[in-house]
Amino acid sequence: MKKMFLSSSFYDTSHFLKDFVGENLEGKIVTFIPTASAVEEVVHYVESAKKAFEELGMFIEILDISKADKLEAEKILRKNDFIYVSGGNTFFLLQELKRSEIDQLMIELVNAGKLYIGESAGSIIMAPDIEYVKYIDEMKKAAHLESTRGLNLIASYPVPHYGHEFFSSMIEEVITNYNNKLPMTLISNAQVILVRDDDMEVI
Repeated sequence: MKKMFLSSSFYDTSHFLKDFVGENLEGKIVTFIPTASAVEEVVHYVESAKKAFEELGMFIEILDISKADKLEAEKILRKNDFIYVSGGNTFFLLQELKRSEIDQLMIELVNAGKLYIGESAGSIIMAPDIEYVKYIDEMKKAAHLESTRGLNLIASYPVPHYGHEFFSSMIEEVITNYNNKLPMTLISNAQVILVRDDDMEVI
């Protein structure tokens, strides 16, 4: 079964994870991918996510897709229990996933049942296309991205940080320009999209 936990802020929603997974999380190892944050100045959410996993009794193994050897990255992703992808610049994240061809491996693993945890950019890349977040993220930070086609593992287009003061004007731009064009799912920092195969719910 395809299972994804797609959040705006993992730290603020991590308490939902255990019930969603349906098993004890203590001792589980998560592949922690902070790549989207590499081109951003504000990165406090990366440390917050690490703390959240620590509080759940889990272990993390850092994997920066922009720097890792492809074979080593594949070994780590296959070996560990879960995959977590942090927030940051969605376009840079997608660029690096495609450049390394890790995007195809991630699709394979998620479709095979490995739990995927996304935060902000890490949630957005699961949409059919990420072009709609150009009002939130700077496209110029991914100079080598040839296509904005996402991993296409959900039919919806997540819009994270809904209701957050810092993002309000940017999110309004997204809504204004895409409300009648795309099936968007708006989530606040306290909400999470739970995906089970083709079923989605927001809690």
